[in-house]
Amino acid sequence: MVRQRMSGKQRREQLIEVGRSTFAERGFEGTSVEEIAARAGVSKPVIYEHFGGKEGLYAVVVDREMVRLEGVITSSLEAGRTRRRIEQAVLALLTYVEEHTDGFQILVRDVTPGGERSYSTLLNDAVAQVSHILAGAFEQRGLDPAMAVLYGQALVGMVSMTAQWWLDVRSPDKEQVAAHIVNLCWNGLAGMDPHPRLRVLEDPSDGGVAPAALGDSAAAADAAAEPGSPAAELGETQPGRRQE
Repeated sequence: MVRQRMSGKQRREQLIEVGRSTFAERGFEGTSVEEIAARAGVSKPVIYEHFGGKEGLYAVVVDREMVRLEGVITSSLEAGRTRRRIEQAVLALLTYVEEHTDGFQILVRDVTPGGERSYSTLLNDAVAQVSHILAGAFEQRGLDPAMAVLYGQALVGMVSMTAQWWLDVRSPDKEQVAAHIVNLCWNGLAGMDPHPRLRVLEDPSDGGVAPAALGDSAAAADAAAEPGSPAAELGETQPGRRQE
């Protein structure tokens, strides 16, 4: 039986798929044109014809994954109240890791040769979106909106690093991981002090946690429950209360 010859478009898509899995497995430096050609069942000139070489194929693979992940993150942050957006974004990233493991491995483990866009630039875009969301909420509730970018960096960094950890361990399941990340993000935002300070700098001789500090934490939690507090819309719900 004669095998049907692939069209140019079909061959290109096949090479992209083979390239993605090979780059994810071996990294850019560890992958050769010979290996990609062998896995795809073609000669090396076919790869050069479509992509100009390994670098060209890699650039196409990375760009596709960047577009895919960028769309996932952007759409998850577009609508909803603050907590819902956080939940959507965290779960969306973990779902991408689960469904497009090869792509995520490539984005976080390799540096794009000569490329202008990278996972780092994508995270910077996410920080800008999150910071914009937080700045509006901060301004409404008497917190300094200029600090929103700092908190945006912290939140995006925490989510990104946890996703990279989960890429390898895959336990607990993504819903549990997302719930715990949101728990830390949300309750941290809900209990924010408008004028945070480092107590260790005020009393360096104190090697333990002072009772006053614990009392302050309890007071902050009580304050967070008050209507009109900074947690109220940051806090659609308060810690320990079920969100509708």
